Amino acid sequence: MTALFDEFPDGPRARREADQLDLQERHALRRVAGLSTELEDVSEVEYRALRLERVVLMGVWTEGTLTTAENSLRELSLLAETAGSEVLDGLIQRRGRPDTATYVGSGKAAELAGIVASTGADTVICDGELTPGQLRKLEGVVKVKVIDRTALILDIFAQHARSKEGKAQVELAQLQYLLPRLRGWGESLSRQAGGRVAGGGGIGTRGPGETKIETDRRRIRARITKLKRELDDMSVGREVQRGQRRRGAVPSVAIAGYTNAGKSSLLNRLTGASVLVDDSLFATLDPAVRKARTPAGRPFTLTDTVGFVRHLPHQLVEAFRSTLEEVAEADLILHVVDGSDADPQAQIAAVREVLGEIGAGQVPELVVVNKADVADPITVEGLRLREEGALVVSARTGDGLPALLSELERQLPRRDLQITVLVPYGRGDLISRAHQEGEVLTVSHGQNGTELTARVPPGLAAELDRAAGSPDSASGESASDESAGSESAR
Repeated sequence: MTALFDEFPDGPRARREADQLDLQERHALRRVAGLSTELEDVSEVEYRALRLERVVLMGVWTEGTLTTAENSLRELSLLAETAGSEVLDGLIQRRGRPDTATYVGSGKAAELAGIVASTGADTVICDGELTPGQLRKLEGVVKVKVIDRTALILDIFAQHARSKEGKAQVELAQLQYLLPRLRGWGESLSRQAGGRVAGGGGIGTRGPGETKIETDRRRIRARITKLKRELDDMSVGREVQRGQRRRGAVPSVAIAGYTNAGKSSLLNRLTGASVLVDDSLFATLDPAVRKARTPAGRPFTLTDTVGFVRHLPHQLVEAFRSTLEEVAEADLILHVVDGSDADPQAQIAAVREVLGEIGAGQVPELVVVNKADVADPITVEGLRLREEGALVVSARTGDGLPALLSELERQLPRRDLQITVLVPYGRGDLISRAHQEGEVLTVSHGQNGTELTARVPPGLAAELDRAAGSPDSASGESASDESAGSESAR
């Protein structure tokens, strides 16, 4: 297996050391015990900076089986722990639909309040997206802060964002979520009357005639507009990079899948890279692009992307759209599935739902069942039967990776041209590029130069032709036509 060469100027050792420091910092990012989040201690500004400490989980089971509902609550527990919380208890209520007032019924809300008081919890996390009214009314019953699944995921993203683009995307998603949920506390909702309306109040009571919450909304809308403009500018650079790879005729493979399915570990195994790997949810937010080669020497790019999750907030999908375009514009999607998960089929469905939202539903897909070393063999065999052509691998042990690379070589589209040329000895740089950028078939050294037969990108093929002092050779033309025909057939 040939290791990849990186696209960045710093060496692999420097990146590895930086990733280790990043990992240490992430593990140290835990909440400070003893900080109260009871409602009487929370100001409006403090409310926006979520402080999760000791939490109780609350889910509403509206459809599916009890096992599905329990798996969803277990995943919520992992999300809370990733955010740095201590999970104390979890409840599930069976209902036809969530209560329009308090999300759960009045009796279950009272029971939840009792559990909060007895355990000393300071936050309740609901396994769903609550309306502003549901949040406020449920808080009035349990007397501690209530947040929903969407706010929790946004909080994790805010902790893990590192790049400028990642931070801007997360902030945009948070503001879009916060805008309809703004609320004031106490006197902060008082209206400042304008003109003669405030005449009875005397000097100092006249104002613009709007509430503080309206002022906040206006500022948030202005910030959202600015962030969208900045992200549009950043997406231009990403599009330029994709265009350069397309001009180089290098096929692109995007690694997509559920969060913590082992996508970054698989990228490191296939490329020899040192992308940050952490056994936690949403460890990767910024896409990493590395170049790899098939067993026959064909180059291609591998892109590690952000993981998906059930009920992924639509604000995140919209904010990360420029990043997720890496998946939509790929030639092939490696759909990585955690074979050791309790319900891997639900993971597959959740990932495909998001792929459809970002316009990647028509991209060819290769399902890769990861973590075969710890997965239940019966579960793995069931996945292979349901998903035609699925491969089983273990990124940790390396099992199944040779078969995966062979399958990649078979499925990747060919954009290169086969050409036979006589390259002068003074142009050894072109021979080197043919080895790096293409697939060299035969090399022989003669009196007048090096006779080379290789499959190379169209641009390099033109340079080789010019160096040989001749237009397209017959073999080159026929190979080009053959390659074009095979690509159109795909």
